[in-house]
Amino acid sequence: MTLDDLKALVACGESETLEFKETTGQRGDGAKAVCAMLNGQGGYVLFGVTDRGEVRGQQVSAKSQEDVDRELRRIEPPAFPAIEVVPVQGDRSVLVLRVSGSNQGPYTYDGRPYLRQGPQTLPMPRARYEELLLERLHGTQRWENQAVPQDVGIQDLDHEEIRRVLNAAVQRGRIEQPLEQDIPGILRGFGLMRDGALLQAAVALFGKTDQLQALYPQLSLRLGRFRGPDRLAPFEDNRRYWGHAFQLLQRAEGFLLDHTPIASRVLPKREREDLPAYLPAVTREALANALCHRDYAQASGAVTLAMYDDRLEVTNPGGLHFGLTPEALAAPHESRPWNPIIASVFYRAGIIESWGSGTTRMIEACKAAGRPLPTWEALPDGLAFTLRAPAPYATPEVTPEATPEASPEVRALLIHCQVARSRKELQALLGLKDPDHFRLAYLQPALEAGLIEMTLPDKPKSPAQKYRATGKANQS
Repeated sequence: MTLDDLKALVACGESETLEFKETTGQRGDGAKAVCAMLNGQGGYVLFGVTDRGEVRGQQVSAKSQEDVDRELRRIEPPAFPAIEVVPVQGDRSVLVLRVSGSNQGPYTYDGRPYLRQGPQTLPMPRARYEELLLERLHGTQRWENQAVPQDVGIQDLDHEEIRRVLNAAVQRGRIEQPLEQDIPGILRGFGLMRDGALLQAAVALFGKTDQLQALYPQLSLRLGRFRGPDRLAPFEDNRRYWGHAFQLLQRAEGFLLDHTPIASRVLPKREREDLPAYLPAVTREALANALCHRDYAQASGAVTLAMYDDRLEVTNPGGLHFGLTPEALAAPHESRPWNPIIASVFYRAGIIESWGSGTTRMIEACKAAGRPLPTWEALPDGLAFTLRAPAPYATPEVTPEATPEASPEVRALLIHCQVARSRKELQALLGLKDPDHFRLAYLQPALEAGLIEMTLPDKPKSPAQKYRATGKANQS
C-alpha cells in the first residue's frame, strides 16, 4: 500500500470496515476491532491515524510490531491479519492490519466475541454468537444431513413421488438415469443416503406415514385467506396440512388456485387472456424457497401462506444466514442454501431453476408484467416474503366465482397447465407412464369441468395439441 492509497482509504472515514488508532498503545482495542471484523466483512485497522482522520504515523519498531502480534494471538480461533508498514514522514509510519472476512468464526478476543456496528466495536449479543456458531457447524452437522431415528426407514417414504421426481429429473437432463432402479438406489443418486443410513432430508422431501407425523411435526403448512388487511380480519378459508415438501407445494398452489382473483382481457383476434393477480411463476418460486431454505430443526415451525385483500405473504421459520440481508436478496448474490441437499433435489425436479438467482428472476418477472415488486423482511424467528396485488385486484369487489371441487388428480394437473403443454409433457411432469390412466383420471375430468382447454379445439387429435388452464381454473 502506498501513502496515496493510505490517504484515500483514510478519507473514507471510520466505518464498519475501517478503524483508526493513534498509536500501538491502543493495541488491545485494535485487536477487539480485528476480532469484530473477522466476525463480519473484514476491513482495516490503522495504527498511526487519529480519530479525526489525521495521518500522523508513529515510530514502528520491531518491538511494537511484536506487541501487536502478541495481542492478536489472544484471538480464537487463531487468525493472521496481513500486517504492513506504510512510511508517512521521516521516521514515522502507519501500521496497517488488513483483515479478511471469515466463515471460521465466531471469533473471540480474550474469550469474548465482538462485532462492528458502524464505526463502533461492541460485544456481540449471545443470540448472534450462537447463530455464527451454528453456521460454522453447518457444513457437517446440519439437520438435513443427520441420520433418521432407528425406527424410521425407506418404508416410510412416498415411493411413487420418488419415482416421479426421478423421471422429471432425467427428462430435464439434471440427473443421469441410475443403473439401480430400486428405491434405495434412487435415494443414493439424490444424495439422500449415507453409508446405508437414510438422511432426514429424505423425510422432508418424501416422508409419508403417520408415524413420521409424530416424529416430524415441522413438516407442516398453514394456509389462510383473510377478508381484510391483516390477521385480525375474519377467515374466509383456513387450512393446515402435514406432508412432504412436494405435497405441501402442491397444496399451497392448489390454495392459490382457489383464491387468486383473475381478470381477463380480449386480444385483437378475440382470444381471451386471463391475468391472475399474482404471477404463478413468482408464487411458485417463493413457496419453493420457503420449503428449501426453512430451518427444519425448529420442530414447532411451519411454512405459512396468508392471503389478504391487497397482498399475499409467505413466511418460513429460520432467518437469513451467512451474512445475507433482505436487501441483498434483491440483487445478484452468492447461493448458500441452508438445506443444500433438499435444494438440490428441488432443482433436479425442476421446481427451482438455479441457485442464487431465484429472487432476482422473481423481480424481473414482476417488472416485465408491470406488477408490484416483491419484498423480503427479516423476522425475529424467520423470513417473510410479500407480494402486493395490482390496484385493480386489491378491492373487496373482486371475488372469485365458486366452482365445483376438483379431484386431487385434476388439481395436480392444473399446477402444470399455467402455460400450454402437450399430453406427453404433462404426463412426464406428473410422473405418469400409463396414457389411459392419465386421460381418464386427469385430462378428461379437467376438460369436462372446463378447468383446462385445448389450444386447437377444432383438431382434438392433432400432434400439436396442447392444454392450458382456463380462467375458471384460476378461480376454482
